Amino acid sequence: MKTWYKNLREFVAALDDAGELLRIAAPVSPILEITEITDRESKKPGGGKALFFERVEGSDFPVLTNAFGSARRIALALGCDTLADLGNRLRATLDQAPPRSFREKLSFIPKALSYARYIPQTKKLPSPPCQEVVITGDDIDLTALPVLHCWPLDGGRFITLPLVFTRGLADGRRNAGMYRMQVYDGRTTGMHWHIHKDGSHHFNEYRKTGKRMEVAVAVGTDPAVTYAATAPMPRGVDEMLLAGFIRQQPVVMVKGVTVDIEVPAEAEFVLEGYVDPAELRREGPFGDHTGYYSLEDDYPVFHLTALTRRKNPIYSATVVGRPPMEDCYLALATERIFLPLLRSIMPEIRDYWMPWEGVFHNIVVVAIDKEYPLHARKVMNGLWGTGQMSFAKSIVVIDDAALLKEGAALLRHILDTVDLRSDVIFTEGILEVLDHSAPQPLFGSKIGIDATARVDGEERRETITAPVGDGEEAVLPLLQAAEGDFLELRTVFPDSGLPLRLLRIRKNEEKPSRCFIEVMETLRPPLPRGICILYDAEICLEDNSLVLWKLFNNVDPSRDILRSGDRIIVDATKKGPGEGHGRPWPDDISMSESVKKRVAARTEELGIG
Repeated sequence: MKTWYKNLREFVAALDDAGELLRIAAPVSPILEITEITDRESKKPGGGKALFFERVEGSDFPVLTNAFGSARRIALALGCDTLADLGNRLRATLDQAPPRSFREKLSFIPKALSYARYIPQTKKLPSPPCQEVVITGDDIDLTALPVLHCWPLDGGRFITLPLVFTRGLADGRRNAGMYRMQVYDGRTTGMHWHIHKDGSHHFNEYRKTGKRMEVAVAVGTDPAVTYAATAPMPRGVDEMLLAGFIRQQPVVMVKGVTVDIEVPAEAEFVLEGYVDPAELRREGPFGDHTGYYSLEDDYPVFHLTALTRRKNPIYSATVVGRPPMEDCYLALATERIFLPLLRSIMPEIRDYWMPWEGVFHNIVVVAIDKEYPLHARKVMNGLWGTGQMSFAKSIVVIDDAALLKEGAALLRHILDTVDLRSDVIFTEGILEVLDHSAPQPLFGSKIGIDATARVDGEERRETITAPVGDGEEAVLPLLQAAEGDFLELRTVFPDSGLPLRLLRIRKNEEKPSRCFIEVMETLRPPLPRGICILYDAEICLEDNSLVLWKLFNNVDPSRDILRSGDRIIVDATKKGPGEGHGRPWPDDISMSESVKKRVAARTEELGIG
């Protein structure tokens, strides 16, 4: 397999050759229509195909979406047969022992030289591909680009796959991050720097001095470079070095025409300009990868001083929303590639899994080699203090790594193993800025679940003697007799140690969740042991992905989980001010019915089936 691509167009050709690209020749609109087509494709089994829109209304440039949106395409993008291959190569690099003899030193020299080849190279090229066309001053017009308006309630059009290059004021080190950019007009955009990200750190350095900050943005780069901008690299480590490692070839960089910042020479488009730390502007809403709209807020403004591009560029974009979508496969790459780095810090970790329904930061399941009492808690606390793992809201620790590949077996193991009195812990910490369930932004409560086998020195779990499954059919009638707005009950693994009961309820301002919880607590005879999860009336309890998504995203553990002996009640419904949630609750992302119908009527013309 080819290990690297010089530019985006080489990758597009590779997708075409592999039968992974669908070219759409019919005209399409960048306003909602491309999103609906892409969403349909990405939700197909296996992620569908990459989409190349040849005729986009209002622009002369084609659009590429869903390029990374399958296990096969993300491996093809990163030049490996499987993502584990890259992780293994990284582990081999990390495990390289220092040479102990003259013979070993001689054999180490070629390896050291190969590592040096990964370092990005800044060159003075007479005509870099990314600067074949240079537009400056009043001639700059972002509206000529096929920038997508993705979802109906979005605040406008957003550049969704930008590589934002900044340089630290204190250390001069480069950072490449991926932060969405709302287009305000032909020469300005928003700059959505999350507070915990390195781009925001650089911005704060400039803000403290009152200096303008130069910024360059590349759109449409080779896949290794694009992926590297999404990767959770330690602060100060150049993402272009990771791209070089993946490609096994250095990334060639060139200096901008109006800024003192280097950009990938083979990029399709480059936006150059500056951010004034004193200027903020309202940005959003935006239909985000959580499946919800992220809310409006004030963010820095990016002013363009130049727009450079290839003569015939390809505009690269991504569409995010309720998983699974393309970004899930980028996250899968991170999960696999960075496992060796995580194990270098905590070698007891065998493997881990971030279910897509947890949108990367809400649930992590970790398999460990357990050696001593409370080892699982040591791993939880270690992860909550490590890089972007610190955003994890829920961590489950198990022994058997094979369970990570079998979701139903994993759930059954947890329900058969966990003692609710001793295996569930709560703590507090930082949260992803997009988390909407905590009463306040940026931090909140977290939950850890120890589902490992007990070892000497740990108290034995309480022995469960009597199955409760036989009485499940009586639970809903008992609840409805006390409160008629208990609408539906689905029990998962009724014969397990902790049956999982999913309950759909009809709540409102006069009858909030606590009214239903009080009924459940005071019910006579009492509810059997187990875990009960409350959902809003419109939720389909038979949709496994949906109920997991709502559970992982709608719960603030300390507020929404009530533990009483061998029973737990979890409130996974929407919350309002009367329920301890003063922040606005975001809307679920959904496409307008008119656009759905329009695309559905064009499926044959578009060739999307």
